[in-house]
Amino acid sequence: MRNQRWVEVSVGGFMLLGLLALVFLAFKVSGLTYDPGRSNFEVEAFFGDIGGLKPRSKVTLAGVVVGRVTSIELDEEWFEARVVMQLDERLKGKLSLDTAAAIQTSGLLGDNYISLTPGIDDEMLVHGGTLRDTQSALILEQLINQFITNSTRD
Repeated sequence: MRNQRWVEVSVGGFMLLGLLALVFLAFKVSGLTYDPGRSNFEVEAFFGDIGGLKPRSKVTLAGVVVGRVTSIELDEEWFEARVVMQLDERLKGKLSLDTAAAIQTSGLLGDNYISLTPGIDDEMLVHGGTLRDTQSALILEQLINQFITNSTRD
């Protein structure tokens, strides 16, 4: 009887540990984190097509995550996507105004993210600044359609 109780407690502990691991993985995959000590500054960029970019998508610089996409909305004047990003406060005053932002894809069918490439301008980005040099997402369906259209003409 005592041995059976020990087995039941062990199985219960194992199940609880597995549940905690699943919750941890869900937070990691979704990009939700709790980091109260980190301060950020916001910049915006305008893209002709954002593809599958979503709020909370990562923003990288040299492959290192330096921020997240905060919001995406339509600019009704120019009919472009206005993307607001929160970047790490450590980059404030270090990224120039001609920094380029490109929407990239993780792998062939992965999530979209924004990749930043530093520029060489003397003026630096500040809170509320705008990135002017942007490159829209490459849409796989459009590339396939273009390939098929060009193949049938020949």
